[in-house]
Amino acid sequence: MTQAPEIPEATRRRHDREIVALAVPAFGALVAEPLFVMADSAIVGHLGTAQLAGLGVASALLTTAVSVFVFLAYATTAAVARRVGAGDRPGAIRQGMDGIWLALLLGIAVIAVVLPLAPGIVDLFGASATAAPYATTYLRVSSLGIPAMLMVLAATGVLRGLQDTRTPLYVAVGGFIANAVLNVGLVYGAGLGIAGSAWGTVIAQCAMATVYLTVVVRGARRHGASLRPDAAGIRASAQAGVPLLVRTLSLRAILMIATAVAARLGDADIAAHQIILSLWSLQAFALDAIAIAGQAIIGRYLGAADTEGARAACRRMVQWGIATGVVLGLLVVAARPLFLPLFTSDPVVKDAALPALLMVALSQPICGIVFVLDGVLMGAGDGPYLAGAMLVTLAVFIPAALLVPAFGGGLTALWAAMTLMMTVRMATLWWRSRSGRWLVTGATR
Repeated sequence: MTQAPEIPEATRRRHDREIVALAVPAFGALVAEPLFVMADSAIVGHLGTAQLAGLGVASALLTTAVSVFVFLAYATTAAVARRVGAGDRPGAIRQGMDGIWLALLLGIAVIAVVLPLAPGIVDLFGASATAAPYATTYLRVSSLGIPAMLMVLAATGVLRGLQDTRTPLYVAVGGFIANAVLNVGLVYGAGLGIAGSAWGTVIAQCAMATVYLTVVVRGARRHGASLRPDAAGIRASAQAGVPLLVRTLSLRAILMIATAVAARLGDADIAAHQIILSLWSLQAFALDAIAIAGQAIIGRYLGAADTEGARAACRRMVQWGIATGVVLGLLVVAARPLFLPLFTSDPVVKDAALPALLMVALSQPICGIVFVLDGVLMGAGDGPYLAGAMLVTLAVFIPAALLVPAFGGGLTALWAAMTLMMTVRMATLWWRSRSGRWLVTGATR
């Protein structure tokens, strides 16, 4: 960002209220999502070890698939927010419907691939002979809910773009409760076993999609927006999503490479790495909530052709990101003695994790800047730059990570490479934010 006058106190307070109003419900919705898998695991775990192992493989595949398509939420948020800022609410909802139609088409395509290939996909991920049948069953049944899952992502983006993060929170909480109740009833009450767990998740996801569609359709009717599929609009939504897909795949590749390197360091190191990664992911929810607020706010300002408002909001959100990162880092340091015993009693694993956790703590302010600027540029529709920046980051991370075992480094060295990765991301995003090239105004980018 270029030099700018100090933000007036009244403006800062207005930004703060808006960030909190959007970020807090978004954080709640983000936390509710992984609870689906946790609830399934708790219920299926009592069926037996093989069933739980099968669920672990299948849920990892589903989580990966959904995370790959998260661009449906990101791209839709930015596009809808721009229309809102431009005062074109019917056009905003029309744009959102294009994203929802795209989600439905992608979901149908995924089903067409997963249903016949499920056994091969499960084998590819190394499921044991005892766990593979359960993983295949769960994957096949739950794949029927993928269109609903993707439509939920797109519809969440619509509501975020409309500056509404409360409805997604309510739907996520309701979906979690329905999923837990259905799982218990179908797994044990109906005696369907792991298939019952999958059906419970499918029904819950379809119910969530129905609620979202009801909200969006009501808004469309209220503002006279068309609900019919529009080929040009769907194609535009897909084109906007491609760069974000590249960005997401690059980030997933980084996480997979880090896990593969940790596995080469030994059992204690990979165990400690999984513990640290779970904490890192939890902290990411808090920072991602601010990023989501950034997507909605920045898109709206640019749609309204208010570049100064966009700059001021960006600066304030960066300050929020840094402050949140500092707090999270201090919490990691303070909670280390309490956190590790929750996951392991092995002193070797604890010894491997402790210094690596300090590296994670030190990196949190950097993560805060990265998440916020990532959200700002997504809100600006700057997907091509984000894709290129992530490819550069991946190119830097790969040799850094592979050198860790080559030079006898341990888990702390690996997380130093992860910190380097986040630092590169911060540098690329900070340069872009200062350049001002992301400040493209108008109802569409």
